[in-house]
Amino acid sequence: MDGALRAVVLVVVVVVVVVVVVVVVVVAVVVVVVEVIVVVAVVVVVVVVVVAIRMVVVVVVVVVVVVVVVVVVVVVVVVVVVVVVVVVVVVVVVVVVVALI
Repeated sequence: MDGALRAVVLVVVVVVVVVVVVVVVVVAVVVVVVEVIVVVAVVVVVVVVVVAIRMVVVVVVVVVVVVVVVVVVVVVVVVVVVVVVVVVVVVVVVVVVVALI
């Protein structure tokens, strides 16, 4: 029974790791897509404003601020995701090690 239990634990660990990897990939793709959408939207708004008002300096400042905010938010999200993944992987490894001892 001990061998069967180890096999079950290993299968569960593999499934958990695969699920975590898939979730991380999906989150990363969603973050990239959202970032692209935001950047395209900002560019469109900037073009419309420049054409309509021709206040280039104000527009450049607004674009820089928006891009910086977007980059900071994306970096924070990526860091949080990486930390969560690392914590999950560590917990899984600890569980496996304890189960196999």
